[in-house]
Amino acid sequence: MRYCLRCCYPENTKPSIIFDEDGICSGCKTHEQRQKQKVDWNAKHEELKQLLESYKEQAEKNNSPYDCIIPVSGGKDSHYQAHLLTKVYKMKPLFVTYNHAYNTKVGIRNLNNLVNKFGADLLRYTTNPKTARKLSLYMLSKVGDMTWHYHAGIMTFPMQTAVKYKIPLVIWGEHGIGYLFGMYNLDDKIEFTKKHRQEHLMRGFEPEDILDDAENKEITRTDLAPFFYPSDDEINSVGVRGIYLANYYPWNQHENTKMVIENYGFETFQTREETFNLYEKVEDFFNNTHNYLKYLKFGYGRATDHASMEVRHQRMTREDAIEKIRIHEHLKRPKNLDVFLKFAGISEQEFLDRIEHLRDPSIWEKDSTGEWQLLDWIGNHVFDEGVKDAKLPINEKFEVIRSIPHKSNLDNTNSNDDELVTL
Repeated sequence: MRYCLRCCYPENTKPSIIFDEDGICSGCKTHEQRQKQKVDWNAKHEELKQLLESYKEQAEKNNSPYDCIIPVSGGKDSHYQAHLLTKVYKMKPLFVTYNHAYNTKVGIRNLNNLVNKFGADLLRYTTNPKTARKLSLYMLSKVGDMTWHYHAGIMTFPMQTAVKYKIPLVIWGEHGIGYLFGMYNLDDKIEFTKKHRQEHLMRGFEPEDILDDAENKEITRTDLAPFFYPSDDEINSVGVRGIYLANYYPWNQHENTKMVIENYGFETFQTREETFNLYEKVEDFFNNTHNYLKYLKFGYGRATDHASMEVRHQRMTREDAIEKIRIHEHLKRPKNLDVFLKFAGISEQEFLDRIEHLRDPSIWEKDSTGEWQLLDWIGNHVFDEGVKDAKLPINEKFEVIRSIPHKSNLDNTNSNDDELVTL
């Protein structure tokens, strides 16, 4: 397997990345371009201000009590989006969230904190655990993703709400994978689209595809209610538009997280199993198992994502990043897989059998005993030719995020929230 000489991504990264003639991936090149690009951020802030003012007027014409919708989970991005829109731009947002039923205790605390600190109304759609189980098992077999309904819900229910309440503007934080893998740069001014939602976040599936599937014996139209995207006529009747704040601000998740911890009491994990990053996806109980599935399919997981971003931001050397991957990801079975197996009512062998057809043959192969073996990993490429030339200097001004344990965890700092919260 070929690996980026600057970060830690393999050539089989999904969605696709490409390598240039120097062996550096498109994600690294796009990040480098954005860092070097001379941007008049003050002008962009003014552009955003004018855009928001125009949508305030449109919301008023629609007789809507809210200026915009902020899709939230209660995470770090939700807090930062709320800060910008309520404190800086004085918007009156409606928070909209999709409860996938796989919550952590810290995630629920953060969601409550978000509502209390910013004084905005929250509309929350809750999928019941029985439906969550059905959807998880179905998508586990189809695409190897037992969290499909997470993405489907948060990317669709806010748009349904926008149409229903005639709120013309939906505001997201950043176009995550677009910048992570080099799909877009700042000049593209990428906006939210149904196409991106379907192809990348919903793995190509719409609810109609599930209902039309002859193999589907359990999932009903009621189960899929929050995932039906509004029609073009419905969208156009309100003029709904989805924008990303990262088009107007130099989005830096590390700095944003520090700010919301210090100013709004955002809570991180204190320890973590599947990665060293303590502040991303803290609301997702089964994130460990979700990333294990990614590893079983493609030979890399969440620690690779986080390590690669640390390298690009010059907060970590590639060598240190690879060591983090070894500790947190390489050949690791997550502890909370047992919780999912019990919840789903399947054995571990059935879990593995359901995703066997999704293993990438460029990184996995069966040995003579029929056991899957990993063909390669980033740890075999520490000293590849060209690594030295691609290396970035470390930012000496970097400050590590210091999280403060919640009062309930003062006597137990291992607060990885090992209890599933469905509501």
